[in-house]
Amino acid sequence: MYKVTKRIMEGKPITPAQNSSNLSASPESDQQVLQIWGRQPLKGHVKISGAKNSALVVMAGALLCPDDCHIRNVPALVDVARMGQILSAVGVKVQQNGDTLDINASNLLDAQAPYELVSQLRASFFIIGPLLARLGFAKVPLPGGCAIGARPVELHVRGLQALGAEVHIDHGTVNAYVKGPNRRLKGAKIYLDYPSVGATETLMMAATLAEGETVIENAAQEPEVVDLANFCRAMGAKIQGAGTNTIVISGVEKLHAVDYAIIPDRIEAGTFLLAGAITHSEISLSSVIPDHLTAVIAKLQTMGAKIIVESDIVRIVPGKIHTATDIETLPYPGFSTDMQAPFMALLTLSEGDSLIKETVFENRLRHVAELNRMGADIRVKGNVAVVRGVPMLSGAPVVATDLRASAALVIAGLAADGVTTISSLQHLDRGYEQLEMKLQKLGAKLRRVKEGTDPATAEAPVNLVRSSLNC
Repeated sequence: MYKVTKRIMEGKPITPAQNSSNLSASPESDQQVLQIWGRQPLKGHVKISGAKNSALVVMAGALLCPDDCHIRNVPALVDVARMGQILSAVGVKVQQNGDTLDINASNLLDAQAPYELVSQLRASFFIIGPLLARLGFAKVPLPGGCAIGARPVELHVRGLQALGAEVHIDHGTVNAYVKGPNRRLKGAKIYLDYPSVGATETLMMAATLAEGETVIENAAQEPEVVDLANFCRAMGAKIQGAGTNTIVISGVEKLHAVDYAIIPDRIEAGTFLLAGAITHSEISLSSVIPDHLTAVIAKLQTMGAKIIVESDIVRIVPGKIHTATDIETLPYPGFSTDMQAPFMALLTLSEGDSLIKETVFENRLRHVAELNRMGADIRVKGNVAVVRGVPMLSGAPVVATDLRASAALVIAGLAADGVTTISSLQHLDRGYEQLEMKLQKLGAKLRRVKEGTDPATAEAPVNLVRSSLNC
C-alpha cells in the first residue's frame, strides 16, 4: 500500500515533511501482483467513484481561492495523494476525510514546486496557472506521469505568454512571471493548435483572475474541463462556453469559499461496462453521467450489447457474441484515448478483425505485447493496431505498462482461461479506486499477493488494497 494514500485517507493533513520516498511505490507495492482466475460470471451493482482527472485539476484550481474549498466525491488514489503533497509543498493546507477534501490556500507562499514530487505526476503542471494568477510568478519542473508519449507543454507556455507572462524553460524547469507593479495577467485571445485538455484547463485557471477578457478558441470539450469551469464558477469566476470549442473568461479580482462535488469517473464506468461485456455478464453502474459515455455505449451496442440507461444508472446486457468494430481515438466527444486499451481487450475475443487507430498519443500501444502473451492476435504498425478475434485467451504472467494498460489486462484476465498474474500494480493504483474489491463484489475471483505466491493457494484470503473502505 502507498504510505501517503493511507495517511490522507485517515484524515490527517498532508505536510511537506512527507518526502518523495513516501510517494513512490513502497517496497510492498513493488513486490505485489494481482492474480485473477478467469471465466467467472459477474453479477451485481457498482457505484462509480469520483473522476480522477477532475479531482486533480480541481485540486489545482483551489489554489486560486484564498478561502476554504470543500471538495466532495474525491477518489482515494495515489495520484490524489501526490497532488496533495505538491499543494502542501507550496504552503496549502490539505486534509482528506473519506471522499471529502478540504483545501485552504490562504497562506500560499511558495511558487516553486519541488521536482521530486512533480516528476511523478503530470497533472502537477496544472498548478502553474493558478500560481501565476495568485502570485504573479511560478517555478514548476516539467511533469511526469505515464510514459505514453511526449505530451509537451508548448501549448500551455504559449498561452501563458499570450496572457502576458514571461516564460523560460531552464534545465527542465518552467520559470514564469508577470511584469508590472500588480503582477497580474491580462486577458487575451488564445487559439490552441490542438484541443489539449491540459492546456485548456491551465489557461482557463490562469485567466480566471486576469485583467479583462480571455477567449480560448479550439478549446478541449471534455467533461473534466466543464467540471473545472463549474468549480471555478462556484467560487465566483466568470466563465462561459465550457464544453464547447470556445471558452470566454472575464477575469475577477478574487474568488470565494466553495462546497463542490466532483463528477463521476467516466473512464472507470467504461471499464466496468467492458468487464461486463467480456464476461457476458449483466451488471449495473450507479452515480454515472450517461452522456459522458456516449462513444463507449455506441461501440458496445455496435458489438451486440444492450445498454439500458435510467437517470444516473447504466446497465449492460451483453450479446452472446462480440462483433468486431473499428475504433479511432479522438478528443471528446470522440472516442477517448483512455478507453482504447481496455476496449482492445474486449476486441481480442470478438468475431472478425478490428482496426484501432490511436491518434492522441504516439506511444500508447505497449499493452499489445502483453495481450498477445495471453493468446491475443494483434499486429501493430505505427499508431494502428489490427486485432484479429480469437476464441479464447489464456492466463499468463503480464506486466502493466501504464494506467489504462493495467485496466486492459484486468479485463482480459477476467475472461481468460486459467490464472492471469499482473505485475507493476503501481499504475493500477494511480487511477482506480478499490477496483479489486468492486470486482470481487461482482463475483470475480482475484487477489493481491506478494510476487511469487503460488496461484494454487486459491483459498487464501483476498488481500485487497484499501479493503477497510466501503465500496
